[in-house]
Amino acid sequence: MPAQDAIGLLKADHRKVEELFEKYESARGRKADIAKQICMELIIHSMIEEEIFYPACRDAGADSDMMDEANVEHDGAKTLIAELENGSPDDEFYDAKVKVLSEEIKHHIKEEEKRGGIFTAARQGELDLDSLGEKLMARKQELKTQFEQQGLPTPVTLTMTAPPLEQRASA
Repeated sequence: MPAQDAIGLLKADHRKVEELFEKYESARGRKADIAKQICMELIIHSMIEEEIFYPACRDAGADSDMMDEANVEHDGAKTLIAELENGSPDDEFYDAKVKVLSEEIKHHIKEEEKRGGIFTAARQGELDLDSLGEKLMARKQELKTQFEQQGLPTPVTLTMTAPPLEQRASA
């Protein structure tokens, strides 16, 4: 597979996860497997963006408010990912959580890819997108191998610090 620049790689990730959400919606069985794949793709994607791509964009002068919002959107998604990792399709609200996660991710993708969004800022910031793409791909492969061997980690939020919420006792 030829090397992709950073934006091409991240857009390919976006298309893949969009397909997985569609697959989940139409699935009769294997929902747990599809949900696990969605979670893995999103955890890896958010980690490579947060570790490599977002800092490079910030260094290149991307709007800090836009970058802060992207980090908060990631953390909102991580909360739902943690719920899915600890649940199963038989649980009440599981399908609803996948649906809301899908909607959050679609919004996030739109924000990153729109004119004037993070990808535009990366291009205008004169980043070496080819070199960045190589770094993203190397880290992505490293994380995928690690997670396949050790299982998915519990997502770590960067912007949210609220203590775990109490749950109302079922009647």
